[in-house]
Amino acid sequence: MRKEDRFSIGEAARICGVTAKQIRNWESKNYIPSPHRIICGDRSYRQYVELDLKLIRRIGSYLEEGFNLPTAARKAAVEISNGKGD
Repeated sequence: MRKEDRFSIGEAARICGVTAKQIRNWESKNYIPSPHRIICGDRSYRQYVELDLKLIRRIGSYLEEGFNLPTAARKAAVEISNGKGD
């Protein structure tokens, strides 16, 4: 996979219209899978791929429609796993 196919948490948040804090929260609650990480010294950096972005965007759109987070995440995961989504 080329470097351009991966996005930092800041880039993912900007592209998806959510905050990095939301993404971290969703990850900590297992609503989105933990992304691949790049280790650099003592730090590790999340690297998201397009499928991750689709899931994050769908969760965000369901939240905007008024669904609560568990329901939004569940609906988005089913939709993405069925090959639907953006």
